Amino acid sequence: MVAGCRFLAVDLETTGLDPEHDAILSIGWVAMDGVRIDLSTADQRLVRADCPVPEQSAVIHRITDREAAGGTTVDSALDALFEALQGRVLVAHHAALELGFLEEACHRLYGVRPPLPVVDTLRLAERQLRRAGRPIPADGMRLHTLRTRYNLPQYRAHDALFDALAAGELFAALVSQLSPDAQVPLARVLFRPGWF
Repeated sequence: MVAGCRFLAVDLETTGLDPEHDAILSIGWVAMDGVRIDLSTADQRLVRADCPVPEQSAVIHRITDREAAGGTTVDSALDALFEALQGRVLVAHHAALELGFLEEACHRLYGVRPPLPVVDTLRLAERQLRRAGRPIPADGMRLHTLRTRYNLPQYRAHDALFDALAAGELFAALVSQLSPDAQVPLARVLFRPGWF
């Protein structure tokens, strides 16, 4: 059951959308026990960029070349993330993007693509709308749009730590809609690209 599981809500900010050609600039996360968020675990790593941050990317997430130059190495950031992820299921909004970047970075650094169990809040929300017979809004599946639908507070968008927290809260709201006491089988919320 979700109530007895441990999760880690995660978000990445990147130089673009292509894991093979773009780079991770920031990783944020916060731990969850069931649907309870533990803010004392909230953490974020700025990652040193090996190339200039594209202007269109910097406008979105506000990470400049100067800030990125002061970040840590990607392997150090991943070490911290995977330490926090031990024994937990990853939660992300539009998880295929996060998984793509994490898998590509691990493949480059370590020669493996880790099989991560994940809950995708976008897919979970989409599934719940379909089951309710409601249409999927064209632009209504964005993290901040869905948060408005569930009466959750708005945070600054495109900041890895705030977006991780936002995804964790959305996950809690979606699970609460399924079962107020979070007695939902974990298999019912897990997602992996290709499972649909």
